Amino acid sequence: MTPGERDRRVDRARELLAAHPVVDGHNDLPWALREQVRYDLDRRDIAADQSASLHTDIPRLRAGGVGAQFWSVYVRSDLAGDAAVSATLEQIDVVEQLLARYPGDLARATTADDMESARAEGRIASLMGAEGGHSINNSLATLRALHALGVRYMTLTHNDNIAWADSATDAPGVGGLSPFGREVVREMNRVGMLVDLSHVAATTMRDALAVSEAPVIFSHSSARAVCDHPRNIPDDVLALLPANGGVAMATFVPKFVLPEAVEWTRRADENMRAHGLHHLDTTADAMKVHRAFEEADPRPVATVATVADHLDHMREVAGVDHIGIGGDFDGTAFTPAGLEDVAGYPNLIAELLGRGWSEPDVAKLTWHNAVRALRDAESVSASLSHVPPSNATLAELDG
Repeated sequence: MTPGERDRRVDRARELLAAHPVVDGHNDLPWALREQVRYDLDRRDIAADQSASLHTDIPRLRAGGVGAQFWSVYVRSDLAGDAAVSATLEQIDVVEQLLARYPGDLARATTADDMESARAEGRIASLMGAEGGHSINNSLATLRALHALGVRYMTLTHNDNIAWADSATDAPGVGGLSPFGREVVREMNRVGMLVDLSHVAATTMRDALAVSEAPVIFSHSSARAVCDHPRNIPDDVLALLPANGGVAMATFVPKFVLPEAVEWTRRADENMRAHGLHHLDTTADAMKVHRAFEEADPRPVATVATVADHLDHMREVAGVDHIGIGGDFDGTAFTPAGLEDVAGYPNLIAELLGRGWSEPDVAKLTWHNAVRALRDAESVSASLSHVPPSNATLAELDG
């Protein structure tokens, strides 16, 4: 492809995104703000260019054609109990601070209609997703409280098992979902909170799909058949999404999309721990350690084409009505070439157009599938309005 042809394709991608913007399933800006500046928004004013410190700011969201963002109110899974709940509330609070600070650009959204209204107003619909069931401290009442505060999905686990669900990156525990875990899924259906199956073990994925009456999502996971990492989705699970109505949102994290990056990342993580740092730390000091390691041990670089390979496969297995995008920006130390930050989505769409994706299919990928999944979850919740809140406990159901 000549540079001129590529430029024309990117221009067409921008036009498409103006009409059908990206719903991104997962962005860790709140955690980055916590880690970098302890929520001091004057020091990270995202109305201005923050490319020296963050993957995300409003000008780059606009340049990337982002129309809706699920802000992750993630807390690390080594936080537990009341500490995890408090930290999650702090994460929710900073999202609310962002909404209050930038009302011309960010619109609070808790429903599919809110997303459509924000798009019509030219604002970025801002939703929240809790990343890990440790955030509810084994309490269905806490789950309901998060929903009341605007959280519209919960990832059942993060990197570690919890008492009632197995993680993709931990040893098998309860074998998927425990009885209490299944009750969590039912209660999420009842209140209208999307069940997010990123980070969970394949056994947990299958158990949740067997229980859930509403569409599930994978807020930031790619295809295991393309890159054999436990964080990715097996084909048999992708094949279950049409019957469920769910949406698998491909992520950009190199170690999840590029096979050559899996082993390199393991070495890089070990290097971080050897320096007394958490392997997910992306603060300035941690990134210096990463960069020094990368100089000595060059990093395999994923590209836009790498991510498109996953989307092609996910489309083939699950169907074009059941795929989306979840970049995981500001939650990863490294990003693919061409997808360095939130301004990069037009490059991905241009790649897909070059592979023969139709414009209606791109519109499903970027906007319509995610909006439809939330709307369907709302419909299931309405159909369950006669069901009383569950007060079940972990001890009662799991013994």
